[in-house]
Amino acid sequence: MTAATHSTLFPQVPETADAVLDGLDPEQREVALALNGPVCVLAGAGTGKTRAITHRIAYGVRAGILQPASVLAVTFTNRAAGEMRGRLRQLGAGGVQARTFHSAALRQLQFFWPKAVGGELPRLLERKVQLVADAAARCRIRLDRNELRDVTGEIEWAKVTQTVPADYPAAVAKSVREAPRDPAEIGQIYAMYEQLKRDRSVIDFEDVLLLTVGILQDRHDIADQIRRQYQHFVVDEYQDVSPLQQRLLDLWLGDRDNLCVVGDASQTIYSFTGATPDHLLNFRTRHPGATVVKLVRDYRSTPQVVHLANGLLSQARGRAAEHRLELISQRDPGPEPVYTEYADEPAEAEGTARRIRDLIAAGVPAGEIAVLYRINAQSEVYEQALADAGVPYQLRGAERFFERQEVREAGIALRGAARAGANDSLLDDAEDLPAQVRAVLSTKGWTTRPPAGSGAVRDRWESLAALVRLAEDFARAKPEATLSDLVAELDERAAAQHAPTVQGVTLASLHAAKGLEWDAVFLVGLTEGMMPITYAKTDEQVEEERRLLYVGVTRARVHLTLSWALSRSPGGRANRRPSRFLKGLRPGSGSLGAVGSGGASGSVERGSGPRRRGLRGPARCRVCGATLTEAGAMKLMRCEDCPSDMDEGLYERLRDWRSEQARELGQPAYCVFTDKTLMAIAERVPATDGELASISGVGVRKLDRFGAEVLAICAGEEGGTGEDEV
Repeated sequence: MTAATHSTLFPQVPETADAVLDGLDPEQREVALALNGPVCVLAGAGTGKTRAITHRIAYGVRAGILQPASVLAVTFTNRAAGEMRGRLRQLGAGGVQARTFHSAALRQLQFFWPKAVGGELPRLLERKVQLVADAAARCRIRLDRNELRDVTGEIEWAKVTQTVPADYPAAVAKSVREAPRDPAEIGQIYAMYEQLKRDRSVIDFEDVLLLTVGILQDRHDIADQIRRQYQHFVVDEYQDVSPLQQRLLDLWLGDRDNLCVVGDASQTIYSFTGATPDHLLNFRTRHPGATVVKLVRDYRSTPQVVHLANGLLSQARGRAAEHRLELISQRDPGPEPVYTEYADEPAEAEGTARRIRDLIAAGVPAGEIAVLYRINAQSEVYEQALADAGVPYQLRGAERFFERQEVREAGIALRGAARAGANDSLLDDAEDLPAQVRAVLSTKGWTTRPPAGSGAVRDRWESLAALVRLAEDFARAKPEATLSDLVAELDERAAAQHAPTVQGVTLASLHAAKGLEWDAVFLVGLTEGMMPITYAKTDEQVEEERRLLYVGVTRARVHLTLSWALSRSPGGRANRRPSRFLKGLRPGSGSLGAVGSGGASGSVERGSGPRRRGLRGPARCRVCGATLTEAGAMKLMRCEDCPSDMDEGLYERLRDWRSEQARELGQPAYCVFTDKTLMAIAERVPATDGELASISGVGVRKLDRFGAEVLAICAGEEGGTGEDEV
């Protein structure tokens, strides 16, 4: 399951074609019934666009108007394609192809390469960074790690915009794109990169599209064969297509017009990869007779969140802004958005963690909460703060669920148990399907309580726990289901990349959050220089940053908090300003006039933590005196590479005590204290409550709960005082 799925886990397949249309609103129904000719669906955030297009395909298939094998639905991520396949399967249209542009092109390339070129298709290069590094070295150009990543991105952009190496400098100048190095040097590295690929007989992901386009242009017989196969095309997230993807789509279509595109120009946030909303905005010019449907009923967010989203876009400028959609919330009212100003980034992270802990205590599941930031480097301080607060979390962008080693091993074990049936002694005492799954997975490391600590062991347990929860949901939906039925369900989900949920607060960049949603969203770090990002120079680049924030706002269903910090580190100069995008939205920042149902709404709070009020200067390393800025270093009060004077024996005693506490509480060890906090305690050996409280990661709550025992251990009393056991 993705965070965006908020419906019954295992719905019944509609009995008839007409039943597929049940529950659609008038505009969604209009989309579903528009099965011929060009169709353009302008769909705002949360308006059910995936529902509309999957029901459209399913209705066409179930009504006998479309043949499943003749439909190709394309989107931009494996997750989105997997969700589309899962929904189509639930609607009784499982034979439809739903793929990314790259996977659809790769499949065609692999099939037709022997006929078009001869021999085997060159090996696909999974990661191009090392080859770019080799190319730079051949050109005698030194790149550090960040430059290497940026140059790799430039090569990808050049290829999807169909720019050859010799034309790269001119193309950069024309696009007003800020190159990370001298464009002539990047063009030279790009040319050498292409040469090395030829020498080593490899291709990259962009080549998959380029080569497929080349074959379809040169071999009309192959193009005709593909066009006979696919009669009907659906393109999701059409605002994100690149010129190269559009060229491929045109070749797939030929002179036909059975094309349905879905998009929202206000959610164009990937221009750095070559994406452009121009194809969406020009669709009616290219297809004058197109059916155009606007979806503006927002089923995701409360009126308060929608009001803020509309207000944010009301300030937008440029062509995309001229086509913005005014959303209308279909939900009951909820709380106003909260705006919070903090003194520094660690205070912002700790304040966010406290709010999240309060939401969880109030009944909001951890898996329905997200912290979203502009760049991935911002995650560390939030990881630390959540761990200190005892809140489980997961980083977005990790390995695909069904490709994890423990999930593959669990699948093999469940399949074996299903085949053995009553002959498997493991299942002797298992009365129902969930009990059978728990029994089988207990041999792979699953236990009723999560393990102490974090890292790989905890991740493995979370994966197996997700399978147990899925089995419980499956059994509730289908009481007569057997272990074999569950194995079949897992196989279908794996093929569709339709993963079950893993519990924990999501930490993600705004770009990675596209297409997802949560009950509660925290948008953090909203200062000038971060939102918009400092390298957004042109009006067009700044407007894309506004759209990125809009995407973040529209991820929230009910609770929305926007925050910023006035300085980076404790005691630093408070010279930061809130993002310009919040002007007229947050109270006290001016007025936009009436937007939707009113002007600026919400409340502004001054976030603070009891430990930080007395800080007067920047945090400095107690060894070398350098100013500290990283969360881990500030916790230790020394640079990470400065020598440690930690009492190793005390550290081990603290770890043993922490493990015992975690077992008694039934929580991961990091929920008691993180490793960094224990290291800081073992280095500073506090003797009083005040000294212990001054260590980052302790705080008032943990001081009250664990302080006496920790101080006793620091004083040499092996077992602690035992007076404050929980």
